[in-house]
Amino acid sequence: MNDEFELPFPQYRSAVDGTDLPLGEARVAVVGASTAPREAAAYVVRKAVEADEDAIELLCERALGETDVDVFGKTFDVLAGVNLIAVDGDDLAALLSIAIENGEATIVLLSVYPDYQNKGVAGALLKAANELAAKRGLNFLRAAVTNDDIPQIYFYQRQGFAIYEVGVGEVADRFGSASPGFSGIPVRDEIRLRRAVCV
Repeated sequence: MNDEFELPFPQYRSAVDGTDLPLGEARVAVVGASTAPREAAAYVVRKAVEADEDAIELLCERALGETDVDVFGKTFDVLAGVNLIAVDGDDLAALLSIAIENGEATIVLLSVYPDYQNKGVAGALLKAANELAAKRGLNFLRAAVTNDDIPQIYFYQRQGFAIYEVGVGEVADRFGSASPGFSGIPVRDEIRLRRAVCV
């Protein structure tokens, strides 16, 4: 991971030329499955421990600017959640933060550093989240993404999630206006997805 970036911090890596891209500069490209080879990544998925807190805070700072996440009409503190992480040696590669409420595991944040995107890391974290939810006897995993976040909407639906609700205008109302997000798309709505826990 390159620590020498200036804000805005890159959220994605270009599949065309390998450059790291901030949110507003990223674009969607349609490619066939055979034209998008996956490089292997060396990582281990595990539950975070106290010693991981600084790395989790840094990832949150780079992805969101803070550890608080507003989804489902609530504010969740990532540091107070159940955090599953992917690590490559001593380096944090990705984070999936969960809040347990009302018989559901709410995915508060899923963030993967650009170096580890498109290598199965997010899917491995989601599998670990499913296992955690199954062990706790929970029925559903749910996630919320903003309307602009085409990569995450794609990812969750490919993982068996279905859209069950859209909070039209909720994000723009929360922040006072619609701001540019992925590829410059105005961020307005919260798209809520859910999947049954696989046992």
